[in-house]
Amino acid sequence: MPYEYMLMPSPVGQLTLVAREGKLSAILWETERANRVRLGELHEAPESQVLRETERQLKEYFAGTRHHFELALDFTGTAFQKQVWQALLTIPFGETRSYSQIARQIGNPKAVRAVGAANGRNPISIIAPCHRVIGASGGLTGFAGGLEAKQYLLALEGMGQVELAF
Repeated sequence: MPYEYMLMPSPVGQLTLVAREGKLSAILWETERANRVRLGELHEAPESQVLRETERQLKEYFAGTRHHFELALDFTGTAFQKQVWQALLTIPFGETRSYSQIARQIGNPKAVRAVGAANGRNPISIIAPCHRVIGASGGLTGFAGGLEAKQYLLALEGMGQVELAF
């Protein structure tokens, strides 16, 4: 079954919401790197119920009235990636974790770099909050939506200004 998509303007740029079979499959950034998230054929479907519901919940999040998302998710990736992405879903609103903390959480403390790579391929940004993962020093590291978007999301969640890591 092909993927459905719709475009959504947001405070962090235009987002492309993608779903398949009634589940959210991806939230892509305006500045999306080619092949970061691998999807099949896309068909525009602005009337899609799951995409409209995703848009509604994201608007509430950006307005500061939603701290938890309630959507059916369709993660497509390796077993390890899915394990990392499930761990992202456990990071509470307004808190951060380091890559090493995520590696320990999934029972693979030496897989810090692999956790970083999986985090970078997270297809469902914002909902699976990869923006809440920061460097061991507490600084911001890479983010598919750009570091400015990451800073914006963390500030929205009340974490103020976090230092950029270089």
